[in-house]
Amino acid sequence: MTTTTTPPTTTTLVTQGKRQRGQARSRRRIEPIYYWFLVPTVILFTLAIAVPAVIGIFFSFTNSIGLGDWKFIGLTNYIALFSDPLVVQSYLFTFGFSAVTVVAVNIIALLLAVALTSRIRLKTPLRTIFVIPMVISAIIISFVFKFLFSNSLPAFGTISGITWLQESILANPDWAWLAIVIVTAWQAIPGALLIYIAGILSIPGEVYEAADIDGASKVQQLTRITIPLMFGYIVINVILGFKGFLNAYDVIKGLTGGGPGTSTYSIAMTVISGLTTGDYAYQMANATVFFVITILIALLQLSITRGRSAL
Repeated sequence: MTTTTTPPTTTTLVTQGKRQRGQARSRRRIEPIYYWFLVPTVILFTLAIAVPAVIGIFFSFTNSIGLGDWKFIGLTNYIALFSDPLVVQSYLFTFGFSAVTVVAVNIIALLLAVALTSRIRLKTPLRTIFVIPMVISAIIISFVFKFLFSNSLPAFGTISGITWLQESILANPDWAWLAIVIVTAWQAIPGALLIYIAGILSIPGEVYEAADIDGASKVQQLTRITIPLMFGYIVINVILGFKGFLNAYDVIKGLTGGGPGTSTYSIAMTVISGLTTGDYAYQMANATVFFVITILIALLQLSITRGRSAL
């Protein structure tokens, strides 16, 4: 007995096509609540960030002091930036400080994460203690450390006879940056620590069990298992940390105020201080250059993490 298959008619094919398109549209349908969240956010972002940024970029090509009359002067402000010793020094300090702090933060945070995910007692209380600096105001932290650097440590140096401790590090133009690195790292480590803990916990325990069976030491497990499998987390911490440290202001303001002299002036401090002294257009040009640099760093982040994301 043979079975004959009737070929689909044109009407049937059209009906099936309409049904498939209808199903696709239903799957792509966006819930109205999405727009209730999206539209206000876009409006606020536009009014609070995008519009002021465009206005600032516009005035960077003028001689405006922030009010009154102004006129276009082209690239004069941008050209002057590269011959301004204070601006050049602030860029050198900010990038140098950011690089050193990123290295210190990630090394310490990674080692702490390894310790706080190992088989030790009181892991949970210790994790809580280590993240406390993240929730304290940077200004408060900087004032506390300023007292320590300016009073407590010199007093201890005098009592103990340690000569190099008797002078406040904040008064030394060659070493004041180190105090800023210490305080900034102290507050930034908890954030990186939480990311590294999440990364370590995402690694299957069987990997470490197999390494133990093969006789791998803890150092070998760290260098050959933990770090390679956490590459995405490390890159994210490095890039986010570097971009964050480029905006350093409050810790520096509380610790040194940019001093001694201008040795610890950051880019953000230069821009903000210039806005209060009638250099509005000039500092808008400075801010625009800084904005372009941060965009390039963001693009670098995307290019490095593309295809390597661990999250």
